[in-house]
Amino acid sequence: MEGGNSPNLQLQQLPLATAAVSVPPHTDSFSYKENLIGALLAIFGHLVISIALNLQKYSHIRLAGSKDPRAYFKTKTWWCGLFLLGLGELGVFSSYAFAPLSLIVPLSAVSVIASAIIGIIFIKEKWKPKDFLRRYVLSFVGCGLAIVGTYLLITFGPNSHEKMTAENITRHLVSWPFLLYMLVEIIIFCLLLYFYKEKNANYIVVILLLVALLGSMTVVTVKAVAGMIVVSIQGNLQLDYPIFYIMLVCMIATAISQATFLAQASQLYDSSQVASIGYILSTTAAITAGATFYLDFTGEDVLHICMFALGCLIAFLGVFLITRNKKKSVPFEPYISMDAMPGMQNMHDKGIAVQPDLKASFSYGALENNDNMPEIYTPATLPIVQEQHGSKGVSAPPYRVLEHSKKE
Repeated sequence: MEGGNSPNLQLQQLPLATAAVSVPPHTDSFSYKENLIGALLAIFGHLVISIALNLQKYSHIRLAGSKDPRAYFKTKTWWCGLFLLGLGELGVFSSYAFAPLSLIVPLSAVSVIASAIIGIIFIKEKWKPKDFLRRYVLSFVGCGLAIVGTYLLITFGPNSHEKMTAENITRHLVSWPFLLYMLVEIIIFCLLLYFYKEKNANYIVVILLLVALLGSMTVVTVKAVAGMIVVSIQGNLQLDYPIFYIMLVCMIATAISQATFLAQASQLYDSSQVASIGYILSTTAAITAGATFYLDFTGEDVLHICMFALGCLIAFLGVFLITRNKKKSVPFEPYISMDAMPGMQNMHDKGIAVQPDLKASFSYGALENNDNMPEIYTPATLPIVQEQHGSKGVSAPPYRVLEHSKKE
């Protein structure tokens, strides 16, 4: 009887095993759907941010080229750009709640692609076809590579999802991989800050590494805050836990510090260099932080990880080509440069203003002794002459220019 009942028992257990096996594909399908939602929100946000910044830039240029006395914040174009900027930031912020951190961060390349396309479409100079292709061939190639890299990132991105509850975030915060990562990051940050402040190491890599390290903490806290808000909206309130406010304060503090160092880098170096190098360093640091804090690549096979890394490299190369083709901004000089005048020496020596040589020609504001100057440079005098009334009632001019001679 036992032998006869065992096949029946096995047959009865088969549907249960089949049902148990059918659960993971449903979960994977749902997680891929969340990845797609997060990626689309990030792409939409970065695209809108790029349009908003170009609108605000157009508003400034339009006011500068016209006689409109209004300030920039009194124009509809600037306010439209500000509204779109807030909408784009909201889209990027929401994307962190749906997709893994390592997938969302590299998608900021969309902003660079959109800015390049907008710059090409709305270019105001008239170029010949040969000049146009020669000038913008790198931008076209860079846009194509960045689009291919973005596609690989979305297709082979990490597929780890968990609810951003206070318990899960606290568990990740005290895990030994993240604590070790934080220790290494704090040491590197302190060393870079020491060389930057004390040794005046104002290299672009040093400043942008400081930005990248701060940015990695910013995106970690942004995902935590956004995820807890979404979970609270779904009905499981998370806003009454202290970890939410700790993450919120860290997010604001790191974002402000990051913006400060980024502004200093923009003042010292060209914007195209800051954009390309900053994107590469910030994306690498953010992916590393996401892999250690949220364990984004846990359970991923080697093929997906390699294809994701390949997508990052292609996106890096595309952004580098796009930004490398940008023209360096030349400051507007409304006055005639003194070095362009004949007989004048160069007024600028490596960025340091110098006084011209008085012995070469006349100059304004020279800090030299004028006692030995030739008498030809002595100004003419305009003595006051008393008003004399003629017999016919015609008054003489109150001033008369006298000839100046050396004897006088």
